[in-house]
Amino acid sequence: MLRLRAIREQRGISLRALKKASGIAVSNLALLEAGECDPRLSTLRKLAKALGVTVADLIGESKPGKGVKK
Repeated sequence: MLRLRAIREQRGISLRALKKASGIAVSNLALLEAGECDPRLSTLRKLAKALGVTVADLIGESKPGKGVKK
């Protein structure tokens, strides 16, 4: 399960701000957050970099509290 929304909200980042940081359209970000599409690895890497987390953090494969920092 993609943890994009939880991480984004935890950091207080809007969809528009994430779009600027990642280069991914707001409409695509909304679809990803809703679970309506599966992201490519390149998309996950862009999001992880923009949010300052790992790809594993985004897809929920890391231990809670590890890697997801403010």
